[in-house]
Amino acid sequence: MSEEFKIEIVNPEKSFLVKEDVLEVVVPAFEGEMGILKDHISIISFLKPGIIKVFSTSGDKNYYVEDGIIEFKNNNLSILTSVIFAVADLDKSKQEDLLKKAEEEASKVEITDQAKYLADQKVEVLKSIN
Repeated sequence: MSEEFKIEIVNPEKSFLVKEDVLEVVVPAFEGEMGILKDHISIISFLKPGIIKVFSTSGDKNYYVEDGIIEFKNNNLSILTSVIFAVADLDKSKQEDLLKKAEEEASKVEITDQAKYLADQKVEVLKSIN
């Protein structure tokens, strides 16, 4: 019996990724890192800044996201996000630009607690990417 399911990641510009040989996906949900396997219960959740880890029979990939919504239903995982980059394709200058923007955002004097939390998450994740 196959343990694979389908993932589709969409951003405003295009359908970013479609794979049908996925074994597991780990997403940075607000509730914490969430692992999704075939036949997971149906779920809708919000993403916080972090790394989406996609494990498939054709190879593993990591993607940096800043926000988004996930829905898993009938062995189809849909991820809608406004900002996504393949970690392997994220060059040092782009990473430094994203980090600088996140640090500036986090250091604003007038910032809500939620915006501060999200900015701090971005900074933490971007610093952890090698």
